Amino acid sequence: MKKLNETAEGATFAPKAASYFTSDREDLEFIHTGCTLLDCLLGGGYVLGRITNIVGDKSTGKTLLAMEGAANFLQQYPNGRVFYRESESAFDPHYARALGIPVDRIDMGVEIFTVEDMFEDITKQIEYCNENEIPGLYIIDSLDALSDRAELDRDIDKGSFGAAKAKLMSSLFRQRVQQLSKSRMCWLVVSQVRDNIGVMFGPKHTRSGGRALDFYSSHIIYLSQIKQITQTKSKVERVTGIRIQAYSQKNKITFPLRKVVFDIIFGYGVDDEISSLDWLVSVGKYDKDEAKGFLTNREEKSKHISQDVVQTWREIEEKFLPPRRKYNGSSSSVA
Repeated sequence: MKKLNETAEGATFAPKAASYFTSDREDLEFIHTGCTLLDCLLGGGYVLGRITNIVGDKSTGKTLLAMEGAANFLQQYPNGRVFYRESESAFDPHYARALGIPVDRIDMGVEIFTVEDMFEDITKQIEYCNENEIPGLYIIDSLDALSDRAELDRDIDKGSFGAAKAKLMSSLFRQRVQQLSKSRMCWLVVSQVRDNIGVMFGPKHTRSGGRALDFYSSHIIYLSQIKQITQTKSKVERVTGIRIQAYSQKNKITFPLRKVVFDIIFGYGVDDEISSLDWLVSVGKYDKDEAKGFLTNREEKSKHISQDVVQTWREIEEKFLPPRRKYNGSSSSVA
């Protein structure tokens, strides 16, 4: 079985006594996100037995990250099952295949219309994976597009249903989170940003469903677009990608409130190598000439780049650790 503190490329964090880094722990199983920097941000990747919430505005790569997570999951666990539940009628399987994502190995056969449907379905799939002793990845894209059964049964002009939906979701999450934590299934929940209408102070953006998802998620990742990436060919300029910032608003696996930047190239996906090289140059690990040299033989050097990102990230984080420990007992490692 693959060692749990390894990334998909084989990069590892060196063991350390009384470590603050969860990637040293062998009780967690990580799924490579498709972006080494995002793996570092999360503490190793998406985690089996936990909920990860990917939040962002339109066209910030939420679905792409979920699908790249599915592709990497199937590489790491060939006997595992991916359940992709799409509620927006916007997923393009032909484009996903063009990116190299194994759509034919992903279970997309169940239609989800309400939050009740979603919770009933994930319960069924957790039981299936437990019975067959296999890991699973359950993706809902997106939570905001789901209604509840009470909403479907009443007229649209009979008042707000937001509070009722939030209360329902809180109850359902409370019932399922323990079941999920005892399984080897990761639950990826994709959400869209909503404006907080009339808010003078505090967060200007929110998402539907109340605070239940905030409470039960181990990771909350906010995606925002920094800029468009353009190229000029034959005197014609085209937008060929976008630069995305990922912000770890909540992280119960490692340190929260960190940011990383990565590029998404249309027709390719997350450009892990270029994003990693840019970050290594920005922190002074490589100079620009070294970075250019790595691009001459990508296949041979890509693993080395990922290892350098992981090791450099850790070295930087260690510099911010407090110089003393509050409790100096000889207990096991601290997450």
